[in-house]
Amino acid sequence: MTPGQADILGVSFGGRLVVVTGGARGQGALQARHLAARGAQVIVADILEDEGRALADEIGAQFARLDVTSEADWAALQAQCGDRPLHGLVNNAGLYRPETIPDTTPEDFDLQYKVNQFGTYLGVKFAEAAMGPEGGSIVNISSLAGLHASKGIAYVGTKWAVRGMTKTAARELGPRGIRVNSVHPGIILTPMLDAWSDEDLKTRTAQVPLGRAGLPEDVVHTLLFLLSDFSRYISGAEIAIDGGLSV
Repeated sequence: MTPGQADILGVSFGGRLVVVTGGARGQGALQARHLAARGAQVIVADILEDEGRALADEIGAQFARLDVTSEADWAALQAQCGDRPLHGLVNNAGLYRPETIPDTTPEDFDLQYKVNQFGTYLGVKFAEAAMGPEGGSIVNISSLAGLHASKGIAYVGTKWAVRGMTKTAARELGPRGIRVNSVHPGIILTPMLDAWSDEDLKTRTAQVPLGRAGLPEDVVHTLLFLLSDFSRYISGAEIAIDGGLSV
């Protein structure tokens, strides 16, 4: 489904500023496309400069070089926003390395912590400072692995942390009109699943009550809702997008 075909959702952002981290490719790029198609001023924020700039040029967005683990990069992004109040932030950038416990090195653990958890923290801190008096919406991309045990002790740990951080931020930032929610995708057909064998994918998909793997659009539509005014009284929620797998 293309952005134009999904306009039945009735979501329009009317020039509001939205930042998508990890926006150069995959799920983040699709999010940026849909947001731009609905009138958002999008900043594609990514460490992948060539891909990010190309996408931004294509959809009429801006690009910001952002390593989510770098406080200096977040400060530069805030300067790029200037006096425009931020409406939405999608903390999408993430690293997926589902190693077993014996195969997880301290270096692997630290890197996943820095990207998935510390990067999300810096994003929330940035958004709190960049949002105006009308508040806004932060969507943290967690995972089904943030709701129950899964392979990859470092990855799972960070995604559980994102879940808890989301709830704390929702409580603390609510008085400022800032909503914070987390989404928890299950088996979604994105390049992240390249870490799985074909047999793993087949076996796990067979366990999904709806009988199929999810598509990136299944995540994007929920994200558009959470960024829009249609979800104006939803904050601190955790939404599983998993075909019923977590039930």
